[in-house]
Amino acid sequence: MTDERTTRPDGGAGSAVERERAARDDRRPTEDTDSSASEFVGEELVISYPSTSAPVIDGESLRVPPGAVTALVGPNGSGKSTLLKGLADQLGLDAGTVRLDGTDISTLGAKKIARKLGLLSQENTSPGSISVEKLVEHGRYPHRGFFDGLSETDREAIDRAISLAGVEHLRDREVGSLSGGQKQLVWIAMALAQETDVLLLDEPTTFLDLHHQLEVMDIVETLRDESDITVVLVLHDIDQAARYADHMVALKDGTIHARGAPEEVVTQELLAEVFEIDAEVEHTDRGPRIEPLRARHDDDSRGAGDEE
Repeated sequence: MTDERTTRPDGGAGSAVERERAARDDRRPTEDTDSSASEFVGEELVISYPSTSAPVIDGESLRVPPGAVTALVGPNGSGKSTLLKGLADQLGLDAGTVRLDGTDISTLGAKKIARKLGLLSQENTSPGSISVEKLVEHGRYPHRGFFDGLSETDREAIDRAISLAGVEHLRDREVGSLSGGQKQLVWIAMALAQETDVLLLDEPTTFLDLHHQLEVMDIVETLRDESDITVVLVLHDIDQAARYADHMVALKDGTIHARGAPEEVVTQELLAEVFEIDAEVEHTDRGPRIEPLRARHDDDSRGAGDEE
């Protein structure tokens, strides 16, 4: 699919892709405007599971743009969640280093890490009888002593998190009585109450209906626009990632195949190579839009984007 460019009277490019890039550049954090956002880097990471004979991630490095939203994308089994767990210190590294503001996080205690780095995983469990407010309170554990009650600062953080997650009307409900989408918003509120510099989200929209998916992504967008939080999330929906992320990292078989702005990463060639589909990519003011055409197979000799 070709990108037809037009020239405006003022000399600027008028194509959708350039308007899209300009819009992203306007909102993308820079070192000057977002100097308080945390630097988060994984260097030469090797990550495996006890049950695997070879590493899932083998020597990959990743620098997350400070104060931005970075989406990890790729097919099932590509290593997205494994990479996120390694970055979050939830899965031991065979080799490599994760640094937060220049400090190797392996040298920090669990509580210090939890003050700086938050993770919302796919596996979340809690007593069904606990109230929404009480669950969100648990997000404040890194900031409190074992016997400490809630301080005024804690209560303000809890109120902010509940408000941002849009679950004020659920505050007194038991978590067990909520729908799947409502529970996810409450878990996000708990992660927000932790008030970390970096927030990692593992497929936060999976299994949610479209309404709750949009609510979750609206929260992510608000964090990017109104705070210094650096967000890294695994997304199954590449269209969603292209729309909301400032930076994308595409993985296949544990290897990073592409990284950069969505309009640079989401190409017909990448969709063919990484996702094994033929597709057309349209550049719009809201990000690249993908029209899948057909699945590709190992014996497929046609090039990406070839017509039927």
